[in-house]
Amino acid sequence: MMTQDQPNESRRPGVPRHMFRSLRYRNYRLFFGGQSISLVGTWIQRIALPWLVYRVSGSVFLLGVVGFAGQIPTFLLAPFAGVISDRWNRYRILLVTQVLAMVQALFLTYLYYTDALSVWHIIYLSVFLGCINAFDIPARQAFVVEMVENHEDLGNAIALNSSMVNSARLLGPSIAGVIIASMGEGICFLLNGVSYAFVIVSLLLMKIRPKPKKKTDTHVIQELREGFAYTFGFAPIRSIILLLALVSLVGMPYVVLVPVFAKEILHGGSHTFGFLMGSSGVGALVGALYLASRKSVLGLGRLVPLASGIFGLGLIAFSFSRFLPLSLVLMVITGFGMMVQMASSNIILQTIVDDEKRGRVMSFFAMAFMGTVPFGSFLAGSLASAIGAPFTLLIGGICCIVGAWIFMTRLSGLREMVRPIYIQRGIIPNVAEGIQTITELSVPPEK
Repeated sequence: MMTQDQPNESRRPGVPRHMFRSLRYRNYRLFFGGQSISLVGTWIQRIALPWLVYRVSGSVFLLGVVGFAGQIPTFLLAPFAGVISDRWNRYRILLVTQVLAMVQALFLTYLYYTDALSVWHIIYLSVFLGCINAFDIPARQAFVVEMVENHEDLGNAIALNSSMVNSARLLGPSIAGVIIASMGEGICFLLNGVSYAFVIVSLLLMKIRPKPKKKTDTHVIQELREGFAYTFGFAPIRSIILLLALVSLVGMPYVVLVPVFAKEILHGGSHTFGFLMGSSGVGALVGALYLASRKSVLGLGRLVPLASGIFGLGLIAFSFSRFLPLSLVLMVITGFGMMVQMASSNIILQTIVDDEKRGRVMSFFAMAFMGTVPFGSFLAGSLASAIGAPFTLLIGGICCIVGAWIFMTRLSGLREMVRPIYIQRGIIPNVAEGIQTITELSVPPEK
Protein backbone atom coordinates (compact mmCIF):
# COMPACT_ATOMS: atom_id res chain seq x y z
CA MET A 1 0.00 0.00 0.00
CA MET A 2 2.00 2.76 1.37
CA THR A 3 5.52 2.75 -0.02
CA GLN A 4 7.54 4.47 -2.68
CA ASP A 5 7.19 3.93 -6.39
CA GLN A 6 8.59 0.69 -7.71
CA PRO A 7 11.26 0.36 -10.43
CA ASN A 8 10.39 0.36 -14.09
CA GLU A 9 10.16 -3.43 -14.34
CA SER A 10 7.40 -3.85 -11.78
CA ARG A 11 5.56 -0.66 -12.58
CA ARG A 12 4.77 -1.68 -16.17
CA PRO A 13 1.09 -2.46 -16.71
CA GLY A 14 0.39 -6.16 -16.35
CA VAL A 15 -0.07 -8.05 -19.57
CA PRO A 16 -3.26 -10.10 -19.97
CA ARG A 17 -1.68 -13.40 -18.92
CA HIS A 18 -0.84 -11.90 -15.53
CA MET A 19 -4.41 -10.75 -15.03
CA PHE A 20 -5.72 -14.31 -14.74
CA ARG A 21 -2.79 -16.07 -13.07
CA SER A 22 -4.74 -17.14 -9.96
CA LEU A 23 -7.05 -19.27 -12.16
CA ARG A 24 -4.31 -21.88 -12.41
CA TYR A 25 -5.38 -23.16 -8.98
CA ARG A 26 -8.11 -25.78 -9.38
CA ASN A 27 -10.13 -24.87 -6.31
CA TYR A 28 -10.10 -21.18 -7.12
CA ARG A 29 -11.06 -21.97 -10.73
CA LEU A 30 -14.09 -23.93 -9.50
CA PHE A 31 -15.01 -21.18 -7.08
CA PHE A 32 -14.65 -18.52 -9.78
CA GLY A 33 -16.84 -20.45 -12.22
CA GLY A 34 -19.62 -21.23 -9.74
CA GLN A 35 -19.64 -17.74 -8.30
CA SER A 36 -19.67 -16.11 -11.73
CA ILE A 37 -23.06 -17.69 -12.44
CA SER A 38 -24.46 -17.37 -8.93
CA LEU A 39 -23.63 -13.68 -8.65
CA VAL A 40 -25.55 -12.87 -11.82
CA GLY A 41 -28.60 -14.33 -10.07
CA THR A 42 -27.82 -12.33 -6.96
CA TRP A 43 -27.71 -9.07 -8.89
CA ILE A 44 -30.92 -9.92 -10.73
CA GLN A 45 -32.67 -10.27 -7.37
CA ARG A 46 -30.98 -7.14 -5.97
CA ILE A 47 -32.48 -5.13 -8.81
CA ALA A 48 -35.91 -6.76 -8.73
CA LEU A 49 -36.46 -6.42 -4.98
CA PRO A 50 -36.23 -2.61 -4.60
CA TRP A 51 -38.10 -2.14 -7.87
CA LEU A 52 -40.94 -4.33 -6.57
CA VAL A 53 -41.02 -2.44 -3.27
CA TYR A 54 -41.14 0.93 -5.01
CA ARG A 55 -43.71 -0.24 -7.58
CA VAL A 56 -46.03 -1.61 -4.91
CA SER A 57 -45.61 1.08 -2.26
CA GLY A 58 -44.39 4.16 -4.14
CA SER A 59 -42.48 5.00 -0.96
CA VAL A 60 -38.87 6.17 -0.91
CA PHE A 61 -38.94 5.66 2.86
CA LEU A 62 -39.79 1.96 2.48
CA LEU A 63 -36.92 1.58 0.02
CA GLY A 64 -34.65 2.78 2.81
CA VAL A 65 -36.27 0.44 5.32
CA VAL A 66 -35.76 -2.60 3.07
CA GLY A 67 -32.13 -1.64 2.49
CA PHE A 68 -31.69 -1.19 6.24
CA ALA A 69 -33.29 -4.56 7.03
CA GLY A 70 -31.09 -6.41 4.55
CA GLN A 71 -27.80 -5.10 5.87
CA ILE A 72 -28.19 -4.30 9.56
CA PRO A 73 -27.47 -7.96 10.48
CA THR A 74 -23.99 -7.57 8.99
CA PHE A 75 -23.31 -4.66 11.33
CA LEU A 76 -24.60 -6.53 14.37
CA LEU A 77 -23.28 -10.03 13.67
CA ALA A 78 -20.11 -9.55 11.62
CA PRO A 79 -17.69 -9.30 14.59
CA PHE A 80 -19.04 -12.52 16.06
CA ALA A 81 -19.00 -14.13 12.58
CA GLY A 82 -15.34 -13.17 12.24
CA VAL A 83 -14.48 -15.10 15.41
CA ILE A 84 -16.42 -18.09 14.06
CA SER A 85 -14.53 -17.82 10.76
CA ASP A 86 -11.19 -17.95 12.60
CA ARG A 87 -12.33 -20.91 14.72
CA TRP A 88 -14.37 -23.11 12.38
CA ASN A 89 -13.96 -24.71 8.96
CA ARG A 90 -14.53 -21.89 6.46
CA TYR A 91 -15.34 -24.31 3.65
CA ARG A 92 -18.28 -25.75 5.60
CA ILE A 93 -19.46 -22.31 6.63
CA LEU A 94 -19.65 -21.34 2.95
CA LEU A 95 -21.60 -24.48 2.04
CA VAL A 96 -24.19 -23.77 4.73
CA THR A 97 -24.57 -20.09 3.82
CA GLN A 98 -25.07 -20.86 0.12
CA VAL A 99 -27.76 -23.46 0.83
CA LEU A 100 -29.61 -21.07 3.16
CA ALA A 101 -29.39 -18.24 0.62
CA MET A 102 -30.92 -20.57 -1.99
CA VAL A 103 -33.78 -21.34 0.40
CA GLN A 104 -34.40 -17.62 0.92
CA ALA A 105 -34.63 -16.91 -2.82
CA LEU A 106 -36.92 -19.87 -3.51
CA PHE A 107 -39.22 -18.95 -0.62
CA LEU A 108 -39.42 -15.41 -1.99
CA THR A 109 -40.42 -16.93 -5.34
CA TYR A 110 -43.10 -19.06 -3.69
CA LEU A 111 -44.64 -16.08 -1.88
CA TYR A 112 -44.64 -14.01 -5.07
CA TYR A 113 -46.44 -16.59 -7.18
CA THR A 114 -49.01 -17.40 -4.49
CA ASP A 115 -49.84 -13.68 -4.24
CA ALA A 116 -48.89 -13.75 -0.56
CA LEU A 117 -45.83 -11.50 -0.82
CA SER A 118 -46.04 -8.19 1.01
CA VAL A 119 -43.49 -5.52 1.84
CA TRP A 120 -43.28 -6.95 5.36
CA HIS A 121 -42.38 -10.37 3.98
CA ILE A 122 -39.64 -8.72 1.95
CA ILE A 123 -38.31 -6.99 5.06
CA TYR A 124 -38.27 -10.23 7.09
CA LEU A 125 -36.60 -12.18 4.29
CA SER A 126 -34.07 -9.38 3.81
CA VAL A 127 -33.14 -9.65 7.49
CA PHE A 128 -32.73 -13.42 7.08
CA LEU A 129 -30.44 -13.00 4.06
CA GLY A 130 -28.52 -10.32 5.92
CA CYS A 131 -27.83 -12.78 8.75
CA ILE A 132 -26.57 -15.31 6.20
CA ASN A 133 -24.28 -12.73 4.59
CA ALA A 134 -22.88 -11.67 7.96
CA PHE A 135 -21.32 -15.15 8.29
CA ASP A 136 -20.66 -15.65 4.59
CA ILE A 137 -18.54 -12.55 3.93
CA PRO A 138 -15.65 -13.01 6.42
CA ALA A 139 -15.54 -16.76 5.75
CA ARG A 140 -15.56 -16.24 1.97
CA GLN A 141 -12.79 -13.68 1.99
CA ALA A 142 -10.58 -15.63 4.38
CA PHE A 143 -11.20 -18.85 2.41
CA VAL A 144 -9.46 -17.46 -0.67
CA VAL A 145 -6.16 -17.92 1.19
CA GLU A 146 -6.90 -21.65 1.27
CA MET A 147 -7.72 -21.81 -2.46
CA VAL A 148 -4.76 -19.79 -3.74
CA GLU A 149 -1.70 -21.56 -2.39
CA ASN A 150 0.93 -19.06 -3.49
CA HIS A 151 0.54 -15.80 -1.57
CA GLU A 152 2.06 -13.89 -4.46
CA ASP A 153 -1.18 -14.52 -6.39
CA LEU A 154 -3.59 -13.61 -3.61
CA GLY A 155 -3.88 -9.98 -4.66
CA ASN A 156 -4.66 -11.03 -8.19
CA ALA A 157 -7.35 -13.36 -6.82
CA ILE A 158 -8.89 -10.45 -4.91
CA ALA A 159 -9.01 -8.31 -8.02
CA LEU A 160 -10.40 -11.16 -10.13
CA ASN A 161 -13.06 -11.73 -7.51
CA SER A 162 -13.97 -8.07 -7.77
CA SER A 163 -14.09 -8.31 -11.56
CA MET A 164 -16.34 -11.37 -11.23
CA VAL A 165 -18.68 -9.52 -8.88
CA ASN A 166 -18.83 -6.57 -11.21
CA SER A 167 -19.28 -8.60 -14.36
CA ALA A 168 -22.35 -9.95 -12.62
CA ARG A 169 -23.22 -6.42 -11.57
CA LEU A 170 -23.08 -5.47 -15.25
CA LEU A 171 -25.09 -8.42 -16.57
CA GLY A 172 -27.56 -8.82 -13.71
CA PRO A 173 -29.26 -5.40 -13.85
CA SER A 174 -29.54 -5.51 -17.63
CA ILE A 175 -31.12 -8.98 -17.52
CA ALA A 176 -33.34 -7.94 -14.60
CA GLY A 177 -34.63 -4.87 -16.45
CA VAL A 178 -35.74 -7.00 -19.41
CA ILE A 179 -37.25 -9.75 -17.23
CA ILE A 180 -39.13 -7.35 -14.95
CA ALA A 181 -40.65 -5.56 -17.94
CA SER A 182 -41.68 -8.76 -19.72
CA MET A 183 -42.37 -11.38 -17.02
CA GLY A 184 -42.38 -9.67 -13.64
CA GLU A 185 -40.16 -9.81 -10.58
CA GLY A 186 -40.97 -13.40 -9.61
CA ILE A 187 -38.81 -14.91 -12.36
CA CYS A 188 -35.89 -12.85 -11.03
CA PHE A 189 -36.23 -14.46 -7.60
CA LEU A 190 -36.49 -17.92 -9.16
CA LEU A 191 -33.39 -17.43 -11.30
CA ASN A 192 -31.44 -16.35 -8.25
CA GLY A 193 -32.53 -19.44 -6.32
CA VAL A 194 -31.48 -21.74 -9.16
CA SER A 195 -28.15 -19.93 -9.61
CA TYR A 196 -27.02 -20.96 -6.12
CA ALA A 197 -26.86 -24.57 -7.33
CA PHE A 198 -23.78 -23.70 -9.40
CA VAL A 199 -21.74 -22.37 -6.52
CA ILE A 200 -22.84 -25.22 -4.25
CA VAL A 201 -21.73 -27.79 -6.84
CA SER A 202 -18.42 -25.96 -7.34
CA LEU A 203 -17.75 -26.11 -3.60
CA LEU A 204 -18.58 -29.83 -3.47
CA LEU A 205 -16.15 -30.53 -6.34
CA MET A 206 -13.23 -28.91 -4.54
CA LYS A 207 -10.40 -30.93 -3.04
CA ILE A 208 -9.82 -29.38 0.35
CA ARG A 209 -6.78 -30.32 2.37
CA PRO A 210 -7.78 -31.17 5.93
CA LYS A 211 -6.46 -28.59 8.35
CA PRO A 212 -5.54 -29.43 11.93
CA LYS A 213 -8.18 -28.29 14.38
CA LYS A 214 -7.16 -25.20 16.22
CA LYS A 215 -7.54 -25.69 19.96
CA THR A 216 -8.80 -22.58 21.64
CA ASP A 217 -9.44 -22.23 25.32
CA THR A 218 -10.29 -18.54 25.07
CA HIS A 219 -13.86 -17.27 25.20
CA VAL A 220 -15.53 -15.89 22.09
CA ILE A 221 -15.90 -12.48 23.74
CA GLN A 222 -12.19 -12.41 24.56
CA GLU A 223 -11.29 -13.22 20.95
CA LEU A 224 -13.71 -10.53 19.83
CA ARG A 225 -11.91 -8.01 22.03
CA GLU A 226 -8.54 -9.14 20.71
CA GLY A 227 -9.76 -8.69 17.14
CA PHE A 228 -11.12 -5.21 17.92
CA ALA A 229 -7.90 -4.13 19.66
CA TYR A 230 -5.79 -5.47 16.78
CA THR A 231 -7.95 -3.85 14.09
CA PHE A 232 -8.35 -0.42 15.64
CA GLY A 233 -5.03 -0.31 17.48
CA PHE A 234 -2.96 -0.17 14.28
CA ALA A 235 -3.38 3.16 12.48
CA PRO A 236 -3.20 1.90 8.84
CA ILE A 237 -5.92 -0.73 9.40
CA ARG A 238 -8.00 1.72 11.42
CA SER A 239 -7.71 4.50 8.83
CA ILE A 240 -8.67 2.25 5.92
CA ILE A 241 -11.68 0.84 7.73
CA LEU A 242 -12.90 4.24 8.94
CA LEU A 243 -12.71 5.77 5.45
CA LEU A 244 -14.49 2.74 4.00
CA ALA A 245 -17.19 3.05 6.68
CA LEU A 246 -17.70 6.74 5.88
CA VAL A 247 -17.97 6.13 2.14
CA SER A 248 -20.36 3.22 2.70
CA LEU A 249 -22.49 5.24 5.11
CA VAL A 250 -22.96 8.36 3.00
CA GLY A 251 -22.10 7.22 -0.53
CA MET A 252 -23.16 3.63 -1.11
CA PRO A 253 -26.87 4.27 -0.35
CA TYR A 254 -27.03 5.85 -3.81
CA VAL A 255 -28.16 2.37 -4.89
CA VAL A 256 -31.33 2.80 -2.81
CA LEU A 257 -32.12 6.07 -4.58
CA VAL A 258 -31.45 4.96 -8.16
CA PRO A 259 -35.07 3.75 -8.64
CA VAL A 260 -36.20 7.28 -7.74
CA PHE A 261 -33.82 8.83 -10.29
CA ALA A 262 -34.89 6.31 -12.93
CA LYS A 263 -38.61 6.90 -12.48
CA GLU A 264 -39.10 10.43 -11.15
CA ILE A 265 -36.11 12.41 -12.41
CA LEU A 266 -35.17 10.70 -15.67
CA HIS A 267 -38.80 9.68 -16.36
CA GLY A 268 -37.98 6.09 -17.28
CA GLY A 269 -39.02 2.62 -16.16
CA SER A 270 -37.41 -0.66 -15.14
CA HIS A 271 -35.19 -0.56 -18.24
CA THR A 272 -33.80 2.81 -17.19
CA PHE A 273 -33.15 1.46 -13.70
CA GLY A 274 -31.36 -1.55 -15.14
CA PHE A 275 -29.25 0.59 -17.49
CA LEU A 276 -28.20 2.90 -14.64
CA MET A 277 -27.16 0.01 -12.41
CA GLY A 278 -25.52 -1.73 -15.36
CA SER A 279 -23.48 1.40 -16.10
CA SER A 280 -22.29 1.46 -12.52
CA GLY A 281 -21.31 -2.17 -13.02
CA VAL A 282 -19.31 -1.28 -16.15
CA GLY A 283 -17.28 1.24 -14.17
CA ALA A 284 -16.75 -1.19 -11.33
CA LEU A 285 -15.64 -3.91 -13.74
CA VAL A 286 -13.13 -1.57 -15.37
CA GLY A 287 -11.80 -0.72 -11.91
CA ALA A 288 -11.48 -4.38 -10.94
CA LEU A 289 -9.67 -5.29 -14.17
CA TYR A 290 -7.32 -2.37 -13.66
CA LEU A 291 -6.44 -3.70 -10.20
CA ALA A 292 -6.04 -7.24 -11.58
CA SER A 293 -3.52 -5.94 -14.11
CA ARG A 294 -1.28 -4.55 -11.36
CA LYS A 295 1.70 -6.65 -10.34
CA SER A 296 2.29 -5.00 -6.99
CA VAL A 297 0.54 -3.52 -4.01
CA LEU A 298 2.70 -0.40 -4.36
CA GLY A 299 0.69 2.74 -4.96
CA LEU A 300 -2.60 1.36 -3.64
CA GLY A 301 -2.34 3.66 -0.63
CA ARG A 302 -2.72 6.67 -2.94
CA LEU A 303 -5.51 4.97 -4.87
CA VAL A 304 -7.73 4.60 -1.78
CA PRO A 305 -8.34 8.35 -1.22
CA LEU A 306 -8.15 9.13 -4.94
CA ALA A 307 -10.88 6.60 -5.72
CA SER A 308 -12.98 7.87 -2.81
CA GLY A 309 -12.75 11.37 -4.27
CA ILE A 310 -13.73 10.12 -7.74
CA PHE A 311 -16.70 8.32 -6.22
CA GLY A 312 -17.79 11.48 -4.40
CA LEU A 313 -17.43 13.65 -7.51
CA GLY A 314 -19.42 11.10 -9.52
CA LEU A 315 -22.26 11.23 -7.00
CA ILE A 316 -22.31 15.03 -7.00
CA ALA A 317 -22.40 15.25 -10.80
CA PHE A 318 -25.07 12.51 -11.03
CA SER A 319 -27.27 14.38 -8.56
CA PHE A 320 -27.40 17.33 -11.00
CA SER A 321 -27.91 15.33 -14.21
CA ARG A 322 -31.34 15.28 -15.88
CA PHE A 323 -30.09 13.75 -19.16
CA LEU A 324 -30.03 9.94 -19.37
CA PRO A 325 -26.86 9.50 -21.50
CA LEU A 326 -24.93 11.81 -19.17
CA SER A 327 -26.33 9.99 -16.13
CA LEU A 328 -25.13 6.67 -17.59
CA VAL A 329 -21.60 8.05 -18.06
CA LEU A 330 -21.59 9.41 -14.52
CA MET A 331 -22.70 6.02 -13.20
CA VAL A 332 -19.67 4.47 -14.92
CA ILE A 333 -17.40 6.95 -13.12
CA THR A 334 -19.17 6.37 -9.81
CA GLY A 335 -18.90 2.59 -10.15
CA PHE A 336 -15.19 2.86 -10.99
CA GLY A 337 -14.46 4.99 -7.92
CA MET A 338 -16.50 2.77 -5.61
CA MET A 339 -14.84 -0.44 -6.80
CA VAL A 340 -11.24 0.81 -6.75
CA GLN A 341 -11.68 2.27 -3.27
CA MET A 342 -13.28 -0.87 -1.83
CA ALA A 343 -11.05 -3.43 -3.54
CA SER A 344 -7.83 -1.49 -2.86
CA SER A 345 -8.78 -1.26 0.81
CA ASN A 346 -9.47 -5.00 0.86
CA ILE A 347 -6.15 -5.83 -0.83
CA ILE A 348 -4.13 -3.68 1.55
CA LEU A 349 -5.84 -5.11 4.62
CA GLN A 350 -5.32 -8.68 3.44
CA THR A 351 -1.67 -7.90 2.83
CA ILE A 352 -0.85 -6.60 6.29
CA VAL A 353 -3.06 -8.63 8.68
CA ASP A 354 -1.92 -11.65 10.68
CA ASP A 355 -3.37 -14.93 9.42
CA GLU A 356 -4.77 -15.98 12.78
CA LYS A 357 -6.78 -12.75 12.99
CA ARG A 358 -7.78 -12.57 9.33
CA GLY A 359 -11.39 -13.58 9.85
CA ARG A 360 -11.91 -11.00 12.57
CA VAL A 361 -10.29 -8.17 10.62
CA MET A 362 -12.37 -9.05 7.58
CA SER A 363 -15.48 -9.05 9.74
CA PHE A 364 -14.75 -5.42 10.62
CA PHE A 365 -14.13 -4.82 6.93
CA ALA A 366 -17.60 -6.29 6.29
CA MET A 367 -19.04 -4.05 9.00
CA ALA A 368 -17.46 -1.00 7.39
CA PHE A 369 -18.36 -1.93 3.82
CA MET A 370 -21.81 -3.43 4.28
CA GLY A 371 -22.73 -3.00 7.93
CA THR A 372 -22.88 0.80 7.77
CA VAL A 373 -24.93 0.77 4.56
CA PRO A 374 -28.24 -0.01 6.35
CA PHE A 375 -27.87 3.13 8.43
CA GLY A 376 -26.99 5.00 5.26
CA SER A 377 -29.97 3.48 3.42
CA PHE A 378 -32.33 4.42 6.21
CA LEU A 379 -30.82 7.91 6.44
CA ALA A 380 -30.89 8.36 2.66
CA GLY A 381 -34.51 7.23 2.44
CA SER A 382 -35.55 9.59 5.25
CA LEU A 383 -33.48 12.50 3.93
CA ALA A 384 -34.71 11.99 0.36
CA SER A 385 -38.29 12.12 1.60
CA ALA A 386 -37.55 15.51 3.19
CA ILE A 387 -35.17 17.27 0.77
CA GLY A 388 -35.29 15.08 -2.35
CA ALA A 389 -32.99 12.41 -3.80
CA PRO A 390 -30.66 14.83 -5.68
CA PHE A 391 -29.75 16.88 -2.60
CA THR A 392 -29.29 13.69 -0.59
CA LEU A 393 -26.71 12.40 -3.10
CA LEU A 394 -25.03 15.81 -3.22
CA ILE A 395 -24.44 15.75 0.54
CA GLY A 396 -23.13 12.17 0.37
CA GLY A 397 -20.67 13.03 -2.38
CA ILE A 398 -19.30 16.02 -0.45
CA CYS A 399 -18.75 13.85 2.64
CA CYS A 400 -16.83 11.27 0.56
CA ILE A 401 -14.49 13.96 -0.75
CA VAL A 402 -13.87 15.35 2.75
CA GLY A 403 -13.04 11.85 4.06
CA ALA A 404 -10.66 11.27 1.14
CA TRP A 405 -8.83 14.53 1.85
CA ILE A 406 -8.37 13.67 5.55
CA PHE A 407 -6.97 10.24 4.62
CA MET A 408 -4.59 11.78 2.10
CA THR A 409 -3.14 14.16 4.72
CA ARG A 410 -2.15 11.15 6.84
CA LEU A 411 -0.89 8.93 4.04
CA SER A 412 2.85 9.48 4.47
CA GLY A 413 2.73 8.49 8.16
CA LEU A 414 0.66 5.40 7.41
CA ARG A 415 3.09 4.44 4.66
CA GLU A 416 5.97 4.44 7.13
CA MET A 417 4.08 2.12 9.50
CA VAL A 418 3.29 -0.40 6.79
CA ARG A 419 6.73 -0.58 5.17
CA PRO A 420 8.29 -2.83 7.87
CA ILE A 421 5.47 -5.36 7.45
CA TYR A 422 6.06 -5.55 3.72
CA ILE A 423 9.78 -5.98 4.27
CA GLN A 424 9.27 -8.68 6.92
CA ARG A 425 6.83 -10.77 4.90
CA GLY A 426 8.65 -10.70 1.59
CA ILE A 427 5.72 -12.04 -0.39
CA ILE A 428 7.21 -10.36 -3.47
CA PRO A 429 10.93 -10.54 -4.34
CA ASN A 430 13.18 -7.72 -3.17
CA VAL A 431 13.02 -4.58 -5.26
CA ALA A 432 16.12 -2.73 -6.50
CA GLU A 433 18.93 -4.72 -4.90
CA GLY A 434 16.89 -5.41 -1.80
CA ILE A 435 16.31 -1.78 -0.90
CA GLN A 436 12.63 -2.55 -0.32
CA THR A 437 10.41 -5.54 -0.28
CA ILE A 438 6.82 -5.41 -1.14
CA THR A 439 3.98 -7.82 -0.89
CA GLU A 440 1.18 -8.84 -3.06
CA LEU A 441 -2.35 -9.03 -1.96
CA SER A 442 -4.70 -11.45 -0.28
CA VAL A 443 -8.57 -11.88 -0.31
CA PRO A 444 -11.86 -10.46 -1.76
CA PRO A 445 -15.87 -9.12 -1.35
CA GLU A 446 -19.07 -10.19 -1.66
CA LYS A 447 -21.57 -11.31 -3.00
